[in-house]
Amino acid sequence: MIITKAEYLSSEVDWKACPGGNFPEYAFIGRSNVGKSSLINMLTGKHNLARTSGTPGKTRTINHYLVNDSWYLADLPGYGYAKVSASERKKWEEMIRLYLCGRPNLVQVFALVDARLEPQQIDLEFMNRLGAWKIPFLILFTKTDKVRPLKLKAHVNAFLQKMEASWEVLPDHLLTSAQDRSGKKEILDRIAAGNLEFHPGIKIPGSGNKSN
Repeated sequence: MIITKAEYLSSEVDWKACPGGNFPEYAFIGRSNVGKSSLINMLTGKHNLARTSGTPGKTRTINHYLVNDSWYLADLPGYGYAKVSASERKKWEEMIRLYLCGRPNLVQVFALVDARLEPQQIDLEFMNRLGAWKIPFLILFTKTDKVRPLKLKAHVNAFLQKMEASWEVLPDHLLTSAQDRSGKKEILDRIAAGNLEFHPGIKIPGSGNKSN
């Protein structure tokens, strides 16, 4: 897929106020400070499309972007550490649940996990929630350029082994880096395939084989 256009649409706290559901949608979510905004900017080729910040919990709304005038990218609030009250965090969690379970045009969730870290319980619990809600998702291990290959392999294997305790069949996963753009083609290929399933027989703009 070739991305020729990506533009910000809206920021909402109520999923019912999100843009119309006539286009397929892909949501990105992960623990706070997982590198979500950087990955979105890398995928779209727009350096400042999603705002990056050194402050965990910066994203507090459901941010929508329209890509190639044919599909939506949704940037969801991070879960986990953030300097907010417990009541505010619960509101975020409920907002995310209602969106994920209620958005009719949601094709897939990309669940981000920091590859630099050993398995985090909060990530594992969130994956289990997605499974319980029957939300299709793909695991994206981020920041793979910031960890040595042997440690990266160990962290990924440890995470998947932890998941095996709750999953009969593990979800697919990809290794990504916003720095060296690894994983970009594979993610965009998944989105292109999802677009074709959403609109069978319709030519989706930018859906060629190239991804750069």
